[in-house]
Amino acid sequence: MTARRRSQAERDEITVEIGYALLSACFLGALVFAAIAGPAAVWNLPPAVEKFLLVAGASVAGVLAVIRVVHVLWRHGQDR
Repeated sequence: MTARRRSQAERDEITVEIGYALLSACFLGALVFAAIAGPAAVWNLPPAVEKFLLVAGASVAGVLAVIRVVHVLWRHGQDR
């Protein structure tokens, strides 16, 4: 890692990349959550199954969102 100052263009670039990573992670998380927990909202399921689907959907969506952010930022760092 160097100790040089970053230019405004480099700072803007990483800001846009972070924004893209977060936005795409939110979209992915919402899509996965809806796919897993959606049946609980549509059908009349037993309470235990509904709770399981909500917890599983939130867990999987959260993990995939974090992986997406790490992947996008890691790839951006390798391109430099």
